[in-house]
Amino acid sequence: MGADRGRRGPARVTAYAAGGVLMLAGCASMPDSGDLRGVESTPRQDTQVRVFAVPPGEDAPPSEIVQGFLEALTSDDPHYKTARQYLTGDAAKTWQPERFTTVLADGPGAKPEGPSGREDSGEITYVLTGTKVATVDAQQSYAPATGTYGRTVHLTQDEKSGQWRIDALPQGVVMGQSDFQRNYMSVSKYYFASNTVAAGEKSQPTAVADPVYVRRRVDPMTQMVRSLLSGPTRWLDPVVRSSFPTGTALAKGAGTLAPDDRNLLTVPLNDKAAGIGTNRCEEMAAQLLFTLRNLSPAVDEVELRADGTELCSLTQEAAEAAASRSAARHPDFLYFVDGKDRLVRIPAGSDETKPDPAPGALGEGDTALRSVAVSRDEHTAAGVGLDGKSLYVGSLVSGGSLGEPVLRSQGRSEADRLTTPSWDADDGLWVADRDPRDPRLLLFEDGKGDPVEVRTPHLDGRIQSVRVAADGVRIALVVEKDGRKNLLIGLIEREEKPGGQPVVRVVELRSATPELEEVTAMSWAGDSRLVVVGREHGGVEQMRYVQVDGSTPDVPAPAALTGVKEVTAAGDDALPLVANSVDGIVRLPSGAQWQKVTEGTAPVYPG
Repeated sequence: MGADRGRRGPARVTAYAAGGVLMLAGCASMPDSGDLRGVESTPRQDTQVRVFAVPPGEDAPPSEIVQGFLEALTSDDPHYKTARQYLTGDAAKTWQPERFTTVLADGPGAKPEGPSGREDSGEITYVLTGTKVATVDAQQSYAPATGTYGRTVHLTQDEKSGQWRIDALPQGVVMGQSDFQRNYMSVSKYYFASNTVAAGEKSQPTAVADPVYVRRRVDPMTQMVRSLLSGPTRWLDPVVRSSFPTGTALAKGAGTLAPDDRNLLTVPLNDKAAGIGTNRCEEMAAQLLFTLRNLSPAVDEVELRADGTELCSLTQEAAEAAASRSAARHPDFLYFVDGKDRLVRIPAGSDETKPDPAPGALGEGDTALRSVAVSRDEHTAAGVGLDGKSLYVGSLVSGGSLGEPVLRSQGRSEADRLTTPSWDADDGLWVADRDPRDPRLLLFEDGKGDPVEVRTPHLDGRIQSVRVAADGVRIALVVEKDGRKNLLIGLIEREEKPGGQPVVRVVELRSATPELEEVTAMSWAGDSRLVVVGREHGGVEQMRYVQVDGSTPDVPAPAALTGVKEVTAAGDDALPLVANSVDGIVRLPSGAQWQKVTEGTAPVYPG
């Protein structure tokens, strides 16, 4: 928890499971007076570490009570029963650990407050301090945080027993970053884009990931089912819906959920879910299967029950027929601009190094391009001319004509003109005009017609890059202000106007890379993950993965690569990252190093 490596109280036991041997970490004594420093965190790399809380010792001094309580917060105790033993009876009843989690750079430091209120008076206050990194709210939603942390805990000494206990403390829990990474994991639960049709109609609903943090070793499967049933996080709620009827929860006494020996998970629901139709039930099951697909043990099939009756069952394979996870779609080709400034392509995931011209006017014609985007169905392409002024749209069919640009920028320099375009899930084409005299974010419905000017009511800065998520309801923007380029994630809200253009807004913008001073390239890399190229203040260029909530996913960062100008990733993890670097077009297959493909620029997967 903290950084005081010279003092270790008898507050927790750390077990390492390795080769069938159980090793217990030793405990040093805790002084009964003086400053109490930070609580040492368990290193993140010890993935098999489990921490077991230890109850307070007989006649433990206040300093040891405080440290023991802080250590107990980092244990695998499901309901914090041991941590409550450090509290008075009344405090144990009113303390709500699930209400809030504060993550500090190191474990919380603690020291007695002021000269008054010393131990001989029967009460004492300790101040907990640290540097905030993040918070996790009651919905399990992660948010980066900055600034100092300062809270107090008050202890009293029981007049009869003489035992010290905490009788006043802040709600929630607090711990160091490495303990948080050991204790918690990010899992995405799934809802459906609210602008897609409901069950029973023709089109499939589109699944949208909603990442939350759950305790890694405290029955994460049941945690995730309960979290899914409770509804989306506040940030995502305006643009998604759930197929579970309002008020649906696990049936009373459901207990721990676990799949059987056939990997079938039976989920008993309360009577709110009784009597629903088959199509809607299958959507509910698809939400569960998408949510649980990466947890262990594996779940291959879900059966939903209510009032003792089976509602429906669905397999992982059938879930893709009930609902669409657009980010999981496997593209046919990787596209880029060759040395002749034309659109070319190679089969996605192949070892090919010699591209073929893309069919259609952008690959076969005379228009020189600087950047391109290909629709997710790979039927249409868009390209920005070499000078950045003009946006063209053409079909990927041999012999097709290109026609006039659908948009022209009046920016005076190339840096003040059009960004690389991006396609959403419904063939909408997005692009930003960086002209400082009239900066705009534009949407072409179906890739044609007059553009809709997208409203950005809380945008502070000028858009430098645009990438729309495969689900069509989230958008990633690189925004420049005062020389800093930050990656922001926003929600896309649509309001249809009968007989006219829709009103489209990007709202609820939040930073996904608060620690980076300059983001130079980015791409969606899955349902809730992006790959980003940037640098911290005074640092060197680096490539990393980030979550849409601003957290760092528990996956290795890509191998180092210098001089990266552009990067692209597919939602399918089996496909390599591709970048434009000082060496041209390069790719990073899984488990390998960067490999040169060919000369070229502006690599993109469809989207």
